[in-house]
Amino acid sequence: MKPLLGTALLLLLCAATSAQEGSCICEKNKRVTNCRLQEGGCRCESVGSGVSVDCSTLTSKCLLMKAEVTRSKSGRREKPKDAFEDTDGLYDPECENTGVFKAKQCNGTTCWCVNTAGVRRTDKHDADLKCSQLVRTMWIIIEMKHTERNTPLTAESLNKFFKEIITSRYMLDGRYIASVLYEKPYITIDLKQNSSDKSSGDVDIADVAYYFEKDVKGDSIFHSNNLNMSIDNERLEFEKTVVYYVDEIAPEFSMKSLTPGLIAVIVVIIVAVVAAIVVLVLTRRRKGKYVKAEVKEMNEMHRGLNA
Repeated sequence: MKPLLGTALLLLLCAATSAQEGSCICEKNKRVTNCRLQEGGCRCESVGSGVSVDCSTLTSKCLLMKAEVTRSKSGRREKPKDAFEDTDGLYDPECENTGVFKAKQCNGTTCWCVNTAGVRRTDKHDADLKCSQLVRTMWIIIEMKHTERNTPLTAESLNKFFKEIITSRYMLDGRYIASVLYEKPYITIDLKQNSSDKSSGDVDIADVAYYFEKDVKGDSIFHSNNLNMSIDNERLEFEKTVVYYVDEIAPEFSMKSLTPGLIAVIVVIIVAVVAAIVVLVLTRRRKGKYVKAEVKEMNEMHRGLNA
């Protein structure tokens, strides 16, 4: 009886040890499931797509967006109190097996072309739209407006702070950080990465910008490693963060895609120019009539004197 009990305990112990060795935590992405240790590293399935991801590096933006949309649909993700919907920012993307965006994205029968950052770069069309290639985003501009501080910031301290964070936390090679500029209260980070510069082992600047933006907005993708944004023992808070994208090929937008505000400005300018032209024409006409009348009066005076 005792040998059987000992054998059972040994089997239970082995099973528990095996389970502990087989499970793992994906420190660089909490939007995953079914995590397992494989060949000494942690690999998991991305939520929403099931694509296997390597937890030792950043997950692609396309897979992260798909996971976020999936969690939102399921109702498990709690919305921040100040959350608002960016209809062009978050959508349910189609990803390649490698994790990159497919060049053509659709929502029902409405389709558009995107760049490597998954950002729309054409007008929206029907399903017949052709997107010949996935255009690379070569330059990402992150512009942040910070709140008032007791301790003043300097361009040197900000440059050092953000370069250290981006290279260590997001594993981006420092040569892709073109500049960190400061003009109170705006901090601007330029990330540049041409297709000819990027090697297969380099993380993509689009993925870095997405991780960084989520960290700044308090919705970190990392499992349990929130970003400490403190300089000179004072937390750095931001009022607004905007990300701009520059592609290797210019986007293809028509006048139809312009915002109502921009269209209104253009209309006002056109009306002002037309009004100026009308005033100029009327002024010249009046001046011409005055000159003709003056000449006529002078002729009549000459004839009177001669008589």
